[in-house]
Amino acid sequence: MSIKSDKWIRRMAASDNMIEPFEPEQIKVVDGQKVISFGTSSYGYDIRCADEFKVFTNINSTIVDPKNFDPQSFVEVSGKGFCLIPPNSFALARTVEYFRIPRNVLTVCLGKSTYARCGIIVNVTPFEPEWEGYVTLEFSNTTPLPAKIYANEGVAQVLFFESDEECEVSYRDRAGKYMGQSGVTLPRP
Repeated sequence: MSIKSDKWIRRMAASDNMIEPFEPEQIKVVDGQKVISFGTSSYGYDIRCADEFKVFTNINSTIVDPKNFDPQSFVEVSGKGFCLIPPNSFALARTVEYFRIPRNVLTVCLGKSTYARCGIIVNVTPFEPEWEGYVTLEFSNTTPLPAKIYANEGVAQVLFFESDEECEVSYRDRAGKYMGQSGVTLPRP
């Protein structure tokens, strides 16, 4: 298994529609304004956060149960271009990009240093072989202050690992429960 370079990412995006929309270069300025970078980097792809958030709230005093999750535990926020996460809380979002992962590829996603240095942790599970969809992102604000997440700017970097052989059973083969997710997706039992 080897980590893949910018050349491989560009080739796969063009031939297999692996990432849509796809930015072949790293973008740091949009409409004359500096942004947190996104697009192809040396050995990965910096994903963006869409302007579609679910912010955790304790307004209903429910228990967080991954087998029986109460969707009223979140307040929806969109259309502002950013999201404010309360202190010591978290929010869910989704990527701008839609991914189609090849059968012999696994990805790992790590938060960008710009957010990490502000106490904001980005958590994303691996994209398994033959998984596809918009990625649900979790932002944890570990600080005692409100934290701002910017929509349509870079939030995390995806690293691609290609195996020298295909897996025996892919995410698609086992009909994974998060296949083809189209928006911010809550836990499914």
